[in-house]
Order: sequence, then C-alpha cells, then structure tokens
Amino acid sequence: MPITLTTRVDDDLAKLIDEVAKREGMDRSTVMRRFLSEAAREWLISRALKDYEEGRITLWQAATRCGISLWEIITEAGKRRTKVPYTVDELRQDLKALGQA
Repeated sequence: MPITLTTRVDDDLAKLIDEVAKREGMDRSTVMRRFLSEAAREWLISRALKDYEEGRITLWQAATRCGISLWEIITEAGKRRTKVPYTVDELRQDLKALGQA
C-alpha cells in the first residue's frame, strides 16, 4: 500500500521539478517518485561499495544488499573505480596455496 510523504523544497528545486515534468510529459508526483527512487538506488549502491572497499562485505553481499546481480555490481564498481580490498600479502598467500595444490 503506498504511503504519502510530504516535504518542503526550495523554489529553485520546485521549478526544476516542474520543468522536468513538463519536458517528460509527467505530473510532479511521478517526477518526484522517479527522483527519489533513483537517489535511493544510488545511495544504496554507493554505501554497499564503500562497505566492500572497507572489507566489511563481499561483492556478492553488496549485490544482494542492492537487489542487483553480481555482474551489475561489478559494473558499478568499475564505473566508480572502487578499490579492491585485496592486499599484496593476501596475493602471496593465494599464490602459495596455488603452488601447493
């Protein structure tokens, strides 16, 4: 069931929303819902990738948290130049383990 949210915006933002609505042939409410949806998705992906960079979660967990596929989060990580939390010591350990296999 939809919930109504009310907020105040300044005149410049209201004018921008009205301009977008006019150009896109939508009403103000539809524009606001799209803006909020896109902003929330952007925040969710940014936060998940930050947690990944800091080693708190895996890329798989980031994708799951965002409700997108692993490939989509990998693409987002690439676009945003996300640092991979993988150290040289971890690489050495992995190479050593491969040599023993």
